[in-house]
Amino acid sequence: MRRDLSQDVPAIEWPNGIELTTYSVEQAAAVHKLMQIGYREGGGRVPALDVWQQQYETDAEYDPALCFIASDADGVIGVAQCWTSSYIKNLVVHPRAQGRGLGRALLLHAFKAFQDRREGFVDLKVLEDNLRARQLYEKSGMYVVRRELVPD
Repeated sequence: MRRDLSQDVPAIEWPNGIELTTYSVEQAAAVHKLMQIGYREGGGRVPALDVWQQQYETDAEYDPALCFIASDADGVIGVAQCWTSSYIKNLVVHPRAQGRGLGRALLLHAFKAFQDRREGFVDLKVLEDNLRARQLYEKSGMYVVRRELVPD
């Protein structure tokens, strides 16, 4: 899916009690644990912490300033992991924090960050049957971009 960043990004409304930070090595275990929960809920899996952390932190598109982490008094409850290519790699909200607007706030925050970097678009991939996520993305101004395959 794609969002045209020439359009204004709506004001971000963060749920009460949320602290937003960016990724640091000290948060790796908590972020990894949340991603495991998110993938379990949405299908797929995350490699072991040491493998995940090494792959993430050495990726050519890695920038810790583009990994937005939302925490409350009980710990990390949301993460938007983005790449420098104006791509949202992962957006995960802990089940106990879902339905409070945190996913939308993280998504809009990512849009604004890429807009500030003067990007034209931001993209992400979502499974077609992940209706809850697709609704969130569509309500936030994203639209489906279909890939065209070149015949052999």
